[in-house]
Amino acid sequence: MVDALSPRLVSDELWKLAEPLLPEFRRRPQGGGVSPVDQRAVFTAVVYVLTSGCAWRMLPPSFGVTVPTAHRWFTVWTKAGVWRRLHRAVLDELGAAGLIDWSRAVADGASVRAKKGAA
Repeated sequence: MVDALSPRLVSDELWKLAEPLLPEFRRRPQGGGVSPVDQRAVFTAVVYVLTSGCAWRMLPPSFGVTVPTAHRWFTVWTKAGVWRRLHRAVLDELGAAGLIDWSRAVADGASVRAKKGAA
C-alpha cells in the first residue's frame, strides 16, 4: 500500500471492522488459480473506486493492486455480503459510541423497490 491516500481511505479503525468480514483466501487443492494478495491493499483500492467514482480501468497503479484483482475481489465480497455486513458493523460501532441520533433517521423511497400494482 504505497499510495499516500490509502490511510485516509481505510483507517486502522475501519480495517479493524472490515478485516474479519472478508472471506479467507483458499488455495485450490489441485493447484493453480490465483495467489494470495494483501487484502488491505485490495480493500483500499476497491474503496477508492467506490468512493471516487473512478472507472475500474483507471485505478491508479500506486495502490499496488491490478485492476482485474481489485474487481475480482469486489465481486467476491459483494456476493459474500461483505458490504451489507460492514455497513451494519459501522452503524453498530457508531451507535455504541452514542454518535447516531436515530430521531432524525430518514427512509428514502428511492432505495425501496415498489412493485407495479402492489398494495
